[in-house]
Amino acid sequence: MSEPIKGITEVQQEVDKWIKEVGVRYFNELTNMAQLTEEVGEVARIIARRYGEQSEKESDKSKDLGEELADVMFVVVCLANQTGIDLQDAWDKKMAKKTNRDKDRHQNNEKLKS
Repeated sequence: MSEPIKGITEVQQEVDKWIKEVGVRYFNELTNMAQLTEEVGEVARIIARRYGEQSEKESDKSKDLGEELADVMFVVVCLANQTGIDLQDAWDKKMAKKTNRDKDRHQNNEKLKS
């Protein structure tokens, strides 16, 4: 039987527990922001070379895009935890806002039609 799917709240709790038990403490917010930038850069490198027009170096071919995206997510969750952000609440608000704002916009966008 597989593990149940986790919600954002559970992910935040899991990261907080890991930080306290394994990671000792959170890095400060500025360090985490720099780390986030670094991790996003790693994602960009893979995307640019694997899906863009740049050739992929042999050393980059074994890099796992999913793992790099998870690195980004981990640091985002750290930043949310240490700044008191409930990401589930923020996500729900963002999706409602995007849905209300964009409900017709994308459907009517000629550039998106096949």
